[in-house]
Amino acid sequence: MRFSLPIFFLVCLELCTQMPLVAQGTKADYDRWSKIQELTRNKVYRGQVVPVWNKAGTSFLYSNYLPDGRTEWIRVESEKKRPAIDENKFIPAMEKALGKAVDLKKTSIEALNFGEGTELTFRLDGKNWKIADPNAKTYLITAGPELQRLQQGQGRPRTPEARRDHISPNGKYEAIVQDNNVLIREVDGQTAVFRSKDGNIGDRYNGQFFWSPDSRYLVAVRATIVPQRKVTFVETSPRDQLQPKVHENDYTKPGDPLPIPRPQLFDALEKKQIPTSDALAPNPYSITGIRWSENSSRFTYIFNQRGHQLQRLIAVDASSGSSRILAEETSKTFVHYSAKTWVDFLDNQDELVWMSEQSGWNHLYLVDGRTGNIKNPITKGNWVVRRVINLNKKNRTMILQVSGFRPGEDPYFLHYATVNLDGSGFRLLTEGEGTHIATFNENHTHFVDVWSRVNSAPVAELRRVSDGKVVLELEKADISDWQKTGIRMPEPFVTKGRDGKTDIYGIVCLPSNFDPNKKYPIIEYIYAGPHDSFVPKAFSPYNRNLQGMAELGFILVQIDGMGTSNRGKVFHDVCWQNLGDSGFPDRIIWIKEAQKKYPQMDLNRVGIYGGSAGGQSSTRALLAFGDFYKVAVSDCGCHDNRMDKIWWNEQWMGWPIGPHYEEQSNVTQAHNLTGKLMLIVGEVDTNVDPASTMQVADALIKADKDFDLIVMTSANHGSAESPYGRRRRADFFVRHLHGVEPRL
Repeated sequence: MRFSLPIFFLVCLELCTQMPLVAQGTKADYDRWSKIQELTRNKVYRGQVVPVWNKAGTSFLYSNYLPDGRTEWIRVESEKKRPAIDENKFIPAMEKALGKAVDLKKTSIEALNFGEGTELTFRLDGKNWKIADPNAKTYLITAGPELQRLQQGQGRPRTPEARRDHISPNGKYEAIVQDNNVLIREVDGQTAVFRSKDGNIGDRYNGQFFWSPDSRYLVAVRATIVPQRKVTFVETSPRDQLQPKVHENDYTKPGDPLPIPRPQLFDALEKKQIPTSDALAPNPYSITGIRWSENSSRFTYIFNQRGHQLQRLIAVDASSGSSRILAEETSKTFVHYSAKTWVDFLDNQDELVWMSEQSGWNHLYLVDGRTGNIKNPITKGNWVVRRVINLNKKNRTMILQVSGFRPGEDPYFLHYATVNLDGSGFRLLTEGEGTHIATFNENHTHFVDVWSRVNSAPVAELRRVSDGKVVLELEKADISDWQKTGIRMPEPFVTKGRDGKTDIYGIVCLPSNFDPNKKYPIIEYIYAGPHDSFVPKAFSPYNRNLQGMAELGFILVQIDGMGTSNRGKVFHDVCWQNLGDSGFPDRIIWIKEAQKKYPQMDLNRVGIYGGSAGGQSSTRALLAFGDFYKVAVSDCGCHDNRMDKIWWNEQWMGWPIGPHYEEQSNVTQAHNLTGKLMLIVGEVDTNVDPASTMQVADALIKADKDFDLIVMTSANHGSAESPYGRRRRADFFVRHLHGVEPRL
């Protein structure tokens, strides 16, 4: 086939002018990349309302950062706001206390809080102070007490536990472990009451004690002893000595033997051990949440069977030792025990509230405490309860954090709601289309609601719990100076996933100098851990992993694919024995669909990076999906699920260890590498065994594959987020996606 020379040049010119490639990776790009965080710092005003409530819950304080660099303090009381400090009274009183001039434009009041009575306490000039009465005609400022840590939110523990003291509530008895057994003795005179005989060197009592409220009964935990795996690594270049150091870390891995804990029951009054059965709790991964009823008639505990497919709430009768099941969660895949376990008790009514995914969605149920039968669902529907904020046992109401309730809205947006224990009266307390963070007062009558979206600035409101109404507009963030920096807000994008019907959500981040007439490489920042969802939903002035990297001439994306949490069980179960999937079938479709909206995205130049589980996934991208992803940087990856910590990996990959562990290992799949890979690891990583990365390197060497390896000396988990690690990661993408040497 022949072209005349003029036609050939015209064709080339047309192709180049339609969508020219970008000359990136220059010193100017790196300067912008290195300065963008500082450039955007302190450019959002009135954007962080963090209330500090008084003990009565009738008033709160918060601070605002202002354009002139000052901090102002606001007090809200009787649903009205005013300055917390009268500067005309404060400055002369403060100058008298300090013995020198005070300029609030140069120094700000820090950590303002409530003191005793009418007092306000604060920190200024490196010292603690107090104002006796901020409503007085003149301020009296004197040296103040040590300031307490500010409380920025309240919530109930997921599994309330009984007292774990050695001393009984009435102070009469003491329990200790002696010669592997339980010794109960009187505190006065040290008279022995009872000594167990079933403990031995291989199956001994571990010092966990739970006295009944009436001080008659004691639960003590006996557990088998198993060898503890040690992970050993060498710190080659310690900062405090010349010679290397050898470190040893207790580290249980999938498949390792575990101690078998069993609660044992004792009667201090009758001076005897009451036999209990382990039949309802075979092969436990854990026994947690040991709790006595208020009338001391029984204790309960949560049994999580190894393999995480069965979890039970078990009740043990104090007088007989007999056990029965009060609530149960089973799954053919996994019970998400680490984030979706919650129980609380209404002892006076013989009821309890239990969290369960039995409907396919995470919800709460009211359970009969005598029979274990479900009395009614408290919440239901194709949405999820994310967290319990409060259970009001007197009024029989709950305050919840939920997501996915409002049709047509991003299902990850957080909202707050109230509901009655009989399932009636469900009502959202928050309104704005965005993700909400609420901070409640102590008695849960009011809350401060701060809501935003990644592409919409924060709004702060004071709301009532009784009706959810706004009683006071607090602040609307001023981002005008932030916008002048040129940084772009992330842009949400949603499309269907692998099944053609499930919405997959993510965001797109463009560089500040984005040119719609140019082509840009794509980089996906990935974290696909099944324990949560990860795409940002709230406004942030700066995201280093996304907006920062974009400044080097890339389009950054982040996506929550199937297998991550906070949707329904079907969505989540994709990860089961399948961590190698990492949601890639959804991610690839999402990126291809996003390219139709953003034709500047170059599908021939796609990179990916992440750390920890994201390090595992980013390497997996080149091993299993190398026809799409071309460049990857993996930091501290848990590349083989047999090498990583037990709780995280057995939760999703199951127990006992099956062939799927080996099949999805980046080590066994290393020979499939295509594209450019950089591995980064900290040599003293205590979170993920650094050998996990080194074994991938070994397999790549054996397969004669080219790759880059950076071992960060004396560095722990996440070493790629150091300045050196970030720079080397940036260089790697510039070199292999832009095709130029960095900073030239």
